[in-house]
Amino acid sequence: MFLPRTAENRARFPKMVIEEVRKQVGPFFPIFVRISVDEMIEGGNTLEDCIEYLQYFQEEVDVFDVSAALNWSIQYQIDANYMKDGWRSYMAKRVKEAYNKPVITVGNIRDPKVAEDILARGDADLIGMGRGLIADPEWVNKVEFGDEDIIRKCISCNAGCAGNRIGLNKPIRCTVNPSVNEDEVYKKWKVKRPCNVVVIGTGTAGMEAACTAAEVGATTFLIEKSDKLGGLSAIISDIPDKRRMKDFPKYLTNRAKRLHNLYFLTNTEATLDLVDKFHPDIVVNATGSVPTLPPITGLHDYVDKEGTKVATVLGMIDRMDSYPEDMKGQKVAVVGGAVGLDVMEFFTERNADVTIIEMMPAIGAGVDPITKCDTQTKMKEHNVRQMTNTALQEVKSDRFVVKNPEGEIEEVPFDYGFMCLGMRANTPILEELNKAYADTNVAIYNVGDSKRARRIIEGTTEGRNVLEVLKKLDFLD
Repeated sequence: MFLPRTAENRARFPKMVIEEVRKQVGPFFPIFVRISVDEMIEGGNTLEDCIEYLQYFQEEVDVFDVSAALNWSIQYQIDANYMKDGWRSYMAKRVKEAYNKPVITVGNIRDPKVAEDILARGDADLIGMGRGLIADPEWVNKVEFGDEDIIRKCISCNAGCAGNRIGLNKPIRCTVNPSVNEDEVYKKWKVKRPCNVVVIGTGTAGMEAACTAAEVGATTFLIEKSDKLGGLSAIISDIPDKRRMKDFPKYLTNRAKRLHNLYFLTNTEATLDLVDKFHPDIVVNATGSVPTLPPITGLHDYVDKEGTKVATVLGMIDRMDSYPEDMKGQKVAVVGGAVGLDVMEFFTERNADVTIIEMMPAIGAGVDPITKCDTQTKMKEHNVRQMTNTALQEVKSDRFVVKNPEGEIEEVPFDYGFMCLGMRANTPILEELNKAYADTNVAIYNVGDSKRARRIIEGTTEGRNVLEVLKKLDFLD
């Protein structure tokens, strides 16, 4: 026998569970109930649906923990990085208004001011934070004691947490916090004799290595050829949907500035003579990566050249202010999946007609489940043409020539074309360093993208592992 699909019947199971819990714990034990008040999917429960359901079991509930979404809309449940701090607080406010119960709100809350504003407005009574405390377990203490500039904010990349735990069934890790499973016990260690560490490059891998080395007492020199710190992360975060990523290089910079034994040399090209002047015991090479540009006919004639329509993702960022806000009717063709998805998001938001060309069977196959769900949803909503198992053959001024899965040659015309074939290690000085110090006690440690172009999380871990080099050379107690 099937019961009618009424609000009361749909609330029947949680009502039975809560009533049984109350029987077991007694009248003086608080019951918190986590609810997804808006499933944010076609055919799912809406906020108003949920407000109706709650009347049937709210009496025994002391606090509502207000969340949103389902696995099929997971980018709103485990928030995508472009979602604003505290964006769900209106949902908690609605539940509070309806039932006059204390409520918790969640959702990308990284900025202490946003958290305070939510409480001050009365949208919620408590702030729930998960990934933010994985990134920095000291978040609350840093806010209380005025150290907000060195909060290691979660950048909502979902690589080490959701990517590992949900996507790969592996233990949780964190892109910005390489100490996630052991706390920062390394800070108790100190070098037992003088040690000089020279770090070349101020991307996130190099900055983590420099800060870690300085924190255990090594005299550390950080060399950067440009006037900006942060490397590729700081550049990519200029894309509007990636702006949250800026928080990581900003944190690393503020952390570094507090270390009196860490010295910055910006606008300085690293040379062997310069490195040698610091009498290094360890040289950390963290010179990052550059776009991969294979020898495809026409590619090098057009890509990132003045007056052409073809660019890498870095070229796109340089030209970002030149793209119209409304590009309806204009064609954008992107070659390459993972990085290409960022380009796709940028231009679909401007109403462009986007095509993605990918050699592999799936686009963005290696990304975390939140990003995958989000980008697949966007590609469907914006009718993005997905050309998988398709190989680029030639680049022309206004079209890509490709070979489709059937082996046929076709042309993909564009108003703007982008080459997003990944990145490759950039090591302009590494070979020279290895030769110069081959027969000495100086250790050369290559980290991050200059070892192999990967994600931020691998570079951060390798940066922290400068500790292993210090141990191997018997500098640490």
